[in-house]
Amino acid sequence: MQTDFLVIGSGIAGLTFALKVAQDCPDKKIMVLTKTQSDETNTKYAQGGIAGVMDFDNDSFEKHIEDTLIAGDGLCNRNTVEIVVKEGVERIREIIEWGANFDKAPDGDFKLGKEGGHSEFRILHHKDVTGQEMERALLEAIDKSPNIELISHCFVLDIITQHHLGYLVTKSTPDIECYGVYVLNLQTNKIEKILSAVTLLATGGNGQVYRTTTNPAIATGDGVAMVYRAKGRIENMEFIQFHPTALYEPGVRGQSFLITEAVRGDGGILRNHQGEAFMERYDERKDLAPRDIVARAIDSEMKINGTEHVFLDCRHFSKEKFVEHFPNIYDKCLSIGIDITKDMIPVAPAAHYSCGGIKTDEWGRTSITNLYAAGECASTGLHGANRLASNSLLEAMVFAHRAYKDAVIKINTGTATTNSGTAIPDWKADGTNAPKEMILITQSVKEMKLLMSDYVGIVRNNERLYRAMKRLDLLYAETEELYKKTIVSPQLCELRNMITVAYLIVKCAEFRHESRGLHFNTDYPGKSSMTQNIVL
Repeated sequence: MQTDFLVIGSGIAGLTFALKVAQDCPDKKIMVLTKTQSDETNTKYAQGGIAGVMDFDNDSFEKHIEDTLIAGDGLCNRNTVEIVVKEGVERIREIIEWGANFDKAPDGDFKLGKEGGHSEFRILHHKDVTGQEMERALLEAIDKSPNIELISHCFVLDIITQHHLGYLVTKSTPDIECYGVYVLNLQTNKIEKILSAVTLLATGGNGQVYRTTTNPAIATGDGVAMVYRAKGRIENMEFIQFHPTALYEPGVRGQSFLITEAVRGDGGILRNHQGEAFMERYDERKDLAPRDIVARAIDSEMKINGTEHVFLDCRHFSKEKFVEHFPNIYDKCLSIGIDITKDMIPVAPAAHYSCGGIKTDEWGRTSITNLYAAGECASTGLHGANRLASNSLLEAMVFAHRAYKDAVIKINTGTATTNSGTAIPDWKADGTNAPKEMILITQSVKEMKLLMSDYVGIVRNNERLYRAMKRLDLLYAETEELYKKTIVSPQLCELRNMITVAYLIVKCAEFRHESRGLHFNTDYPGKSSMTQNIVL
């Protein structure tokens, strides 16, 4: 199969890119691939909102830029921050034109929320399902675009480069080129090659590397792992953001229900098991401190008291306003016997967002020619060592737009063309057999999640990182051996990708001899003068 533009992922970054290309290039073919159904993305689970300077009487670009730089703890690329903040407002207006509905006050102005790390009210939201509303609007617009083909249940196995033509490709190889991808079609169970002039990776996050995460089951770091295997550049993988307030449900592992930061923005108070509002002991901003500070404070309280969670107190809220603003959270809590007017909500940190990823420039270009990346899988320089709340949806739209602008120029000038395919071989599966036991895969997944949660979580040290790497080495060797002799499956490929991502997280953490932002190492408790990014 051949296409002009190939998009891997159907979240806000992938759909924004596809829609813009379709409108600008009606004679070109755009193909969007997603490994499950089209709306199952990290975007769908983004509750809180999208940050943007909409109230220029009380807010400004300078304030939003400064808040982002402070949260990023010295590692943000200031130019990138300015691009996202200043161009983001226009991107928000575009998605509103495409049909996204954000909550408004009776006077018609947008209701603007405030979250941790923000100095002003600037968060647009749609109740507590903002991402889901934006995804809905984009999918409806995509459905009306005749030159976009959206194919679900396709698992992308690898990026096709010169390596597949028989050339030796290393990290130092100049001008590595992307020709397309190999794909496992889950409906036909056949492996196909899709060739494209331009490819965009919008594959989302990697929260499933950890035992407890707010991410859906699909967030297995596929894009990052594929680029690393293709010898592309990856950076800052040590900075994994743990959301401070995921709903704690005894015995529940995997995807946790998110209690958006907007609840604390509206006045929710974190309390320990003694009922103390403990955040004032950790930061003068109390419950509205940036996420890394709040997550470490909760982790500290849990360890001091020997508990598995703390509480978020919303009992002083008006029930009517809570239900209006957070209907999804209210219904979820009620379904497990928690009445927010009488009971405090049990919460604990969970892996939430990767601030690092595929290294890109200011146009979304990766180190591999004709390959772009946008959204959570990309490391643009916006987040630095810690993401400011509600900046991610904004970043995804800004860089999807910029990648689209650059890619269209390449197509129109002929600098990016689809390979004829004559020299690119089909996928080789000779000598492989069906797996004899799925336990070989599922047990390795459990081991990886456990070691990452226990050794490479909110707080780390050198001994934990050493142990994590030793165990990952063993899991890697076992998985690669299984991969060589087994017919590929989504389960095996996801395990392989997650082990690669886990390795990258640990390796970057080992290189950073300081504590900065989301990376806290008790052997290096203070900041150093090390203000460069870790690039692998």
